[in-house]
This record gives sequence, structure tokens and C-alpha cells, in this order.
Amino acid sequence: MKTENNTPQTDCKQCGTCCKKGGPTFHAEDKFLIDKGAVPVKLLFTIREGELAHDNVKGGLTPVPTDLIKIKGKKNSWECILFDEKNNACTIYDYRPLECKALKCWDTREIESVYQNDRLTRNDLLSGIRGLWEMVEDHHSRCSYHKIGSLAKSMAGGKNKIAVNGIIDIIKYDMQVRSLVVEKGSIDPEMVDFLLGRSLPDTIKMFGIKIKQAGGIYKLEP
Repeated sequence: MKTENNTPQTDCKQCGTCCKKGGPTFHAEDKFLIDKGAVPVKLLFTIREGELAHDNVKGGLTPVPTDLIKIKGKKNSWECILFDEKNNACTIYDYRPLECKALKCWDTREIESVYQNDRLTRNDLLSGIRGLWEMVEDHHSRCSYHKIGSLAKSMAGGKNKIAVNGIIDIIKYDMQVRSLVVEKGSIDPEMVDFLLGRSLPDTIKMFGIKIKQAGGIYKLEP
């Protein structure tokens, strides 16, 4: 990348463009940031295995092979919630994650080299918490995107009622568990998208399915 006077760029101009395009994915070496509270868990969310996500290096949407732990965006946007737009600055700059340190818009070689390596997962953060981790694993298995994708292919435009009802049952389970962990488990509602990933009504559109809900009844529209 070159600057306006056509000289090669060699340092960050603090334009904020990278922060406005979305928060980073966490890697193993970022775990201490969460452990010490530098990045609160309630500011994180999980993109689960099989969910479509934008590949910032290769471009385009692709199903992710494992959990991606990311910082939430601001309301109705992908802009990193920890970005101070007024001052074009990161509010945790001294504790910024690996990808933020590696990303240089004028030379992407470093971010490309680390982008897919040693990504942090919920297992790395939660497997030692008995009861909670088993619940997370059970939810992930029963709400598997691979399972939903298979049922979606079998829907036949909504004519295959077995497939349609199978997807609706999974959606109902997803929503019930989300309510229970808050009501019975005393979990902060802001932590649910980290523990269980984004809700199925928010993500199932990636299979070309629309959900309508009325009076607790779900209906699917291809």
C-alpha cells in the first residue's frame, strides 16, 4: 500500500478501518487476556463449527472448521465494540489480541501467517468447568450445523415435513437452553452468545431458510 504522495506505507495511520470491519479471532496466546479479565467474556461471541463466516485473508464466506472466539460488534454493525470511534483508538491497545498486533494493512504477510493457527476454542476456556462444559457440548451436538444442513437439503421446499419438523425441534431446543442457562443457571445474558454461539434464528438463514415465530410456534420458509 502507498500513501497519497506515492511513498510506501510503513506504519499504522490510525484510520480505524480494520476495527470497523470486525473484531479479531482469538488464538491460544490470547487466552491470558480472557483469564485476567482484560477482555471480559461478556464482550465475546462464538462462531460455531460449520457456521459460515467471512475469511478475512482469502475472502468470501466459508464454513469454519472449529470454534472462532471473537469480540462482539457494536449494535447493528461489525465495528469492534472495543473501538473508540471518536478518537480512532483501541480501548485495550496494550492488551490487544494477536491478530490486531499482526494486522498491517500495507503488508498482510504476518496476519496471513498466523490467521488460521492455534485458534482458541470454547474447550480451551471451559472444559475445566464441570457441568457447564457438558451442557455446552450437548448443545453443540444437538444443534450441529452439519445436522441442520443435512435436514435443510432434505426439506424439498418445505414439502418434507419430517425434515422441517426436525429443524424446528432443534430451533426450539436452542432457544429453550438459552433461556434456562439465564433463568436457572444465573448466567449473564450477555455471555450466552459466547457459551452457545449465536442463536439459530439469527444464523439459519445461511441455509436459505427464513423463520417466522408467532405465539411460540415456529414456521420455516425456504
